[in-house]
Amino acid sequence: MSGTAPSTPAPAVPWRRLDPRTLLVHCGWLAAPLGSLGLTALATGGRITTGAWITLAAVAVSFAVVTALGLIRWARTAFRVTDESFEVRSGLLTRRLRSVPLHRIRTVDLTATPQHRLLGVTVLRAGTASPSESGGALSLEALTVAAARRLRAELLARADTEAAAGDPVLARFSLRWLRYAPLTFWVVGGVFVAVGTVYRVLDGIGIEPWKLGFVRRAAQEFGSSLLWLTIPAALLAVLAAGAIGATALYTENWWNYRLEWADSRTLRIRRGLFTTRAVTIERARLRGVLLREPLLLRAGGGALVRAVAGGLGNREENRKRSAVLPPAPRPLALRVAGGTLRSPFPDAEFADAGVPGRPAPSAVGSDRPDRPALARHPRAALRRRRLRGLLWVVLPGTLAFAGCGLAFAPVLLHAAWIFAVVATSAVLWLARDAYRTLGHGVHGRHLVVRSGTFSRDTLVLERDAIAAWTFTSTPVTRRAGLVTLTAAVAAGEMGYRIPDLAAADAPAFAADAAPGIIDAFLLHPGRATEG
Repeated sequence: MSGTAPSTPAPAVPWRRLDPRTLLVHCGWLAAPLGSLGLTALATGGRITTGAWITLAAVAVSFAVVTALGLIRWARTAFRVTDESFEVRSGLLTRRLRSVPLHRIRTVDLTATPQHRLLGVTVLRAGTASPSESGGALSLEALTVAAARRLRAELLARADTEAAAGDPVLARFSLRWLRYAPLTFWVVGGVFVAVGTVYRVLDGIGIEPWKLGFVRRAAQEFGSSLLWLTIPAALLAVLAAGAIGATALYTENWWNYRLEWADSRTLRIRRGLFTTRAVTIERARLRGVLLREPLLLRAGGGALVRAVAGGLGNREENRKRSAVLPPAPRPLALRVAGGTLRSPFPDAEFADAGVPGRPAPSAVGSDRPDRPALARHPRAALRRRRLRGLLWVVLPGTLAFAGCGLAFAPVLLHAAWIFAVVATSAVLWLARDAYRTLGHGVHGRHLVVRSGTFSRDTLVLERDAIAAWTFTSTPVTRRAGLVTLTAAVAAGEMGYRIPDLAAADAPAFAADAAPGIIDAFLLHPGRATEG
């Protein structure tokens, strides 16, 4: 007797569970209330008030509820990887099954806080092409480190395993980079953030910081001393504390940093001392890089690099996960930016034509192919920056000092004219620097944009990634013949500005940088005003 044997169905892929230590991770919230109770006991000399006992009882009840919910969540959460998708099911009364096709997974990140590292577990987050807050990622908390790495390899198994050309490691952490840590915002801002946090914590547990003995004594000593000595000393103390804090924060964030091409299609960033992070970016979602040089960091010869990529979550998550290189030497930043692009970074020349003392860039391009000349912006952009600085900085400050001098202390009238002279000089210098930075151009398959003075940014963006153009003008800019051009991109900040272009040149540049988007409006100008 002839016939075909019945085909046996493929065995179902088994479901896997999270590590039981997930329950201990969820108990981390106890640190805040128990710490507050401890501080209260210290501040009151060991006397526990009735309110503190009530708080302790509430903590105990909350602990029992959270533990029960965590146990249920752990028991009802499972995941598996099939040939086509990554699936996670959860829920008690309402069962929820989320399934993401493997070909849509763009990044797989591992993050471990100190609590996770103490327990030997980590959090895995698989990001997709969707930039939404909840629809674009699946998270599992918590997995053992080994299991998480195996799962990451499974999810990225569709990536091409061909080795990247050249050395796949683009950069490693160096202790010499720590000298750039104080050249950031946190050298001053971090001090005020820390003081504000401590104040809120003490105020929340019923302690008024201004009534503490050592605080009152410090204020009295400060007020009774010579202000021309104490004020500079206080500023130096703030700067020293900020430098120490910025260095500590830099070390925690970037210790053991390593940037590498894991394969020809996956860029991987690993970093962190107490909280470790491992971020992966698929090459297909990488749309460009941003070389950022804040004012202090630029003065110290440093720069940092961020990736312009999709699939990194919403805007806030994107800012946290797109960091490719911390503040580091600028030559290294240029190499890392080029390695991320997989092509030489176009370190464009300044658009300085028209500025006294600086030569104009060639109309055709720079003599060096890796340094394209950027088109300069109209002189009206310089006048606009000067006017804004005078109206929004010099005038309000001068009027404030003059008003206080007339109302309270005539000596402040001298402060008014001193402020006006100093602020005007600073505004004119910053406006000139901002104008000298302005530039835009096309370099091969990339759009290159440079702008900013407090933070000089050089954006290198793939022209194919531009989805739309937005032309923005105000009555003031229209009168000056300027327009701001914004490139809409499904990655990074979702939109990147080219400020204060000549209004007459902006449409032609947009059509040249991203052909096909506004061509119809150039051929039929009337359409631009319809609707």
